[in-house]
Amino acid sequence: MSAPSIPSAPADLELIAQLKSKLQYAELRIRVLEERLRLMRIEKYGAGGEKLSQAQMQLFELEPVVSEMIEQAESEHAPVHRSTKKSVKHPGRQELPANLPRVERILPCALDQRVCKRCGKETVVIGYEESSQLDVEPAKYFVLVTKREKRACRLCEELGVVSAPLPRRIIEKCLASDRIVIDTVVSKYCNHTPLYRQSMILERDLGLEISRATLDGWVLKVGELLIPMFEAMRRELISGTYIQADETPVDLQTREGRGRNHQAYLWQYSRPGGTVVFDFRLGRGRDGPKRFLGQFESILQTDGYAAYVQIGGPRMVHAACWSHARRQFFEAVQLNPRDPVATPIVTRMDELFAVDAEARRKALSVTARHVQRQETAKPLLDDIRSKIEAAQSVALPASALSKACQYALALWKKLTRFLEYPELELSTNLAENSMRPVALGRKNWLHIGSPQAGPKVAAILSVVESCRRLKVPVRDYLSAILPGLADVAIQRLPDLTPNAWAFVRLK
Repeated sequence: MSAPSIPSAPADLELIAQLKSKLQYAELRIRVLEERLRLMRIEKYGAGGEKLSQAQMQLFELEPVVSEMIEQAESEHAPVHRSTKKSVKHPGRQELPANLPRVERILPCALDQRVCKRCGKETVVIGYEESSQLDVEPAKYFVLVTKREKRACRLCEELGVVSAPLPRRIIEKCLASDRIVIDTVVSKYCNHTPLYRQSMILERDLGLEISRATLDGWVLKVGELLIPMFEAMRRELISGTYIQADETPVDLQTREGRGRNHQAYLWQYSRPGGTVVFDFRLGRGRDGPKRFLGQFESILQTDGYAAYVQIGGPRMVHAACWSHARRQFFEAVQLNPRDPVATPIVTRMDELFAVDAEARRKALSVTARHVQRQETAKPLLDDIRSKIEAAQSVALPASALSKACQYALALWKKLTRFLEYPELELSTNLAENSMRPVALGRKNWLHIGSPQAGPKVAAILSVVESCRRLKVPVRDYLSAILPGLADVAIQRLPDLTPNAWAFVRLK
């Protein structure tokens, strides 16, 4: 029997090299998968805040460029033991709003307190001990009976009878008054109370059965009336100089019999502190923002989603969001809380946000803030970029840190636009905040009932969120504009938008 052949030395080396390469790839793959699994667990069970802890800040105590102001700001959000927690002076009793009506209730002294204990004579009232509490009267439902006066001339009977004209209503011949219709809309889109629950409340408190379908009809009628207002608000927005945009998914009920909802989207466009407009679309493609913005040629600020590329007019300025860039690095810090590479990048970005926070604290004008940015933010940007480039050279491919570096460097020009345009904010956080009512609402009303209902829901949300931002009482606004809105000329609608309405009220 012949002896088995022994592989030559070069073949052994090649085999060993291949095995080492496969092992290295497997190890990298395992580390990436473990990172993804940890990130999923953090998203599900981790804290919602995005603040560095004091332990993470202590990693850089010896690094002189770490701002003491940022370290203090971050440490305030870190867990503190009871033994080291500083006592904070109580601010005192909260004052109740001065604009609320006051209802007085006088409590008389008891009978034995009305007689002097020494002389036996009756005492006199010399004043009152006052205390105030916030109180409420439960909602009172009643039937509003409208009687229109009829008149006729006794001498000229041939002229007939005349009646007082009916006031305009939101829904003609509706069982409910305008206030009930508006209350239904506000309860759903401000208080996030779904219609089936509102129906149950009416039956429970009044014994009145109003079906969910009837309530839904009222809401959709309001949405239909507000669609022209949505278009007026859109034109108002794109005629400005600055728009922030974001999008969020919403479930759409279909009649295709598939047993599951279609994922549609609400695209939100807004100006910080101003008008908010929601646009309903069946998908997340580029055609949504392209149609909405048209030839918009001013500043558009978004995240890094590719659908926002190649839209608007040729002179449009596209800016990116620093919160999204920071969030990518913060995820890397969450995966490794003592990461010596990602944590200093997050710290530097926090210093960048602190520049604008200081400007807000000092109530600086846009021009003054721009000067402060040039002096303080510009050097920070150079340091942030150098740290990101250094991190990219040591990060594992497909890791969270590598993806964060690629994201930031790919958008660097858009991220630094704020140095050129003073009015530009560092982030789209205000736009994201406007999405929160949608996120809360869809957990309650679950889905939009049909593709035809989508634009109506978007119109209602646009008005509701714009009123919230502009501090306009939404009930007052809807009560003022909805009756007779269908007969208002299109040319008059720009004078009735929430922004125009708020401007008139401030005069």
